[in-house]
Amino acid sequence: MCGIAGMICRSGCRLDERVLSEMTEALHHRGPDDGGTHILRHSDLQVGLGHRRLSIIDLSAAGHQPMTNEDGTLWITYNGEIYNFGEIREELVGHGHIFASQSDTEVILHGYEQYGFGILEKLNGMFAFALWDDRKRQLLLARDRYGKKPLYYHCSNKGLIFASELKSILKNPEVKRAIDLRSLSRYLLHEYVPVPYSLIRDVAKMPPGHYGLWREGSSLSISPYWQIQFDGTHGDSQPDQDELERHLIGLLKRSVERRLVSDVPLGVFLSGGVDSSSIVALMAELMPADRIKTFSIGFEEASFDESFYAKRVAGLFGTDHREKVFTPAMMLETLPQVWDFLDEPLADASILPTYMLAKFTREFVTVALGGDGGDEIFAGYDPFLAHRVAGIYQAIPARVRDGLLNPLFRALPVSTKNMSFDFRIKQFLKGLPHPPAVRNQVWLGSFDRDEQKKLFTPDCLSLLAGDDPYKEIEESCQGMTFRDDLDRIIYLYSRYYLGEDILTKVDRASMATSLEVRAPYLDVEFVEYVNNLPSSCKLRGLTRKYLLKKGLERILPKDILHRKKKGFGIPLAKWLKGELKPILLDVFSPAKIRREGLFDGEVVQTLLREHFTGQKDNRKPIWTLLMFEMWKERFAASC
Repeated sequence: MCGIAGMICRSGCRLDERVLSEMTEALHHRGPDDGGTHILRHSDLQVGLGHRRLSIIDLSAAGHQPMTNEDGTLWITYNGEIYNFGEIREELVGHGHIFASQSDTEVILHGYEQYGFGILEKLNGMFAFALWDDRKRQLLLARDRYGKKPLYYHCSNKGLIFASELKSILKNPEVKRAIDLRSLSRYLLHEYVPVPYSLIRDVAKMPPGHYGLWREGSSLSISPYWQIQFDGTHGDSQPDQDELERHLIGLLKRSVERRLVSDVPLGVFLSGGVDSSSIVALMAELMPADRIKTFSIGFEEASFDESFYAKRVAGLFGTDHREKVFTPAMMLETLPQVWDFLDEPLADASILPTYMLAKFTREFVTVALGGDGGDEIFAGYDPFLAHRVAGIYQAIPARVRDGLLNPLFRALPVSTKNMSFDFRIKQFLKGLPHPPAVRNQVWLGSFDRDEQKKLFTPDCLSLLAGDDPYKEIEESCQGMTFRDDLDRIIYLYSRYYLGEDILTKVDRASMATSLEVRAPYLDVEFVEYVNNLPSSCKLRGLTRKYLLKKGLERILPKDILHRKKKGFGIPLAKWLKGELKPILLDVFSPAKIRREGLFDGEVVQTLLREHFTGQKDNRKPIWTLLMFEMWKERFAASC
């Protein structure tokens, strides 16, 4: 893994080498092993590329970036891993291309020479890169299919600025630290800032599966090269279930094998859940089990702790297993570090144990495999079932729902336990009035549209007049072909929660510790096969991940495959009342909130008071506001 940065300056603007170096150095944590910059100066424009390298494949100096081709007409700065680069390389050698290194970076260069933009469709991996074509005077910016690697950009009449992280772009004085209120509204809804938005005005994120083309004399044009599709049918021509199971697990094993290619030590994030356990089981078929290093995080509070299952799987296969318990003291120590490395606020509290796990893992290995993506593509989360329950619940006569059930459920006593019944049922009721696409995000997020109208000050609301934070959710489904409602929800999970929350969380937490994390479940060959499977293979009755679990019964015990899902949560509701309370009282002091002019101080104080007294569980909205406030403080951003 690496970090990339760069800029193009049009005629009349001079590229400052010092600024390029500062942008590149801001990404040192993403690539501590090597770094470099390169500037091409022409009379009418100047191009600067920067790179920080974390050496994984081809540790020699031949892998140094920015990298050029033989005649110096192409230059690339690249972040990622291409798992099929060996196959593409052989193909290119057959076309007469000569390679000077063993790196996947050079494969992209020669692949562009041979196939042009078509090289993007051939790449199976995670990546973000910038490739300058000096002959055509154009820059190609590209991002992988699911958005595992980040790419920000700022475009103006002076040129283009881009980088792996927002903090790098903000090193350039051309970019002002002004908060975009529309992006803030979407953060409050989702608990993350979805593409193409960023919280800094005039800075955007490249959407996953897209590329941008900047040409001399024009601006940046964005186009898709890949889209999530559900093309399979439910017809009688489907193979029998045994054949489907064998093919599915065979593809997953092939995906795991691709991700074992490394010139440095590698391990596995092991929670003891289906996805991470399956990766360990398949690795054990590909290499000696005692060479597999597994890592997990435990909690003192039983309702959040999965360490028993992780130890069970590690013992079953005989891996070299290590575990660390995440305590409130560690949380207080970790939190400022998380605030420091996050580019944008992310209100998924599991960023804390994820960072601790990455930091712990990095003590022993440089690469780790994880189970990210399995729940999204196989309908593994509770809301997939909740959408079915919603239809049943709404069929109950309104007088019974509104007069009896809803008041009864809202009166349930508040619990701070992990995914407690009262927490889930109240979130369920909150999302119920919305159409399914919006409902899913309301269930997962913090402040819906009506709650934002109460939270924002009148001045902010006037600036947001006419803006609808739900707009992109509904628009993103337009033009898509869904076979049924489950396809739609899987798409929304993949498009939003997976790409913008889970993958962002893992990227920032791992890169902060210079650790590369690979996701076998998001291999393009595997994920396209899964997306085309009938919905009954994913959610059958009340069984989630149906076909995956059936296929894994040959290699994993049933108590692992069918145990209750916990998720990677922390005792946030409890900690907000205890260890974190002094921080909340300081950050949300009425004078401070009033001075900032963004939020209604009384609404914020009510959220705190209700949570502290146990009247309501306001963990999600309080944490969402806290992460924003600490980001704003560190980035010195203002409206």
